[in-house]
Amino acid sequence: MNLNAVGIASSNIKKTLEFYELLGFEFGKPMGDHYESLVASSSVKLMIDGKETIKNIIGEDPKPGNHSSFAIQYDSPQEVNDVVSKIQQSGFIIFKEPWDAFWGQRYAVVEDPDGYKVDLYAQLEKTSPEV
Repeated sequence: MNLNAVGIASSNIKKTLEFYELLGFEFGKPMGDHYESLVASSSVKLMIDGKETIKNIIGEDPKPGNHSSFAIQYDSPQEVNDVVSKIQQSGFIIFKEPWDAFWGQRYAVVEDPDGYKVDLYAQLEKTSPEV
């Protein structure tokens, strides 16, 4: 089994693309109101579709759950801080400011224009115990 894609619905494609581009995604040419960004390092796609397209498929308005999220790993804790700063400066919601989590990661949670939560993290440098 392989995870191939994560899909979200958007009520404002332009604003949603802007948000995910700030996170580092690059989108190809659209197919109607369907956009894809292939994450080369993992071959997983992020798919963004217009809200009406998804409503036609599932028969009801799409909406995020109270804990439906995905996570993006960055190369450094500073990169997490920088991305969160760009998101905030662009007027998007920071759900949880960056913090050093007890499990050894710099972690933050941001929210896209439709309310989908996106976790951002990077491994913290391991420190050697004092002898």
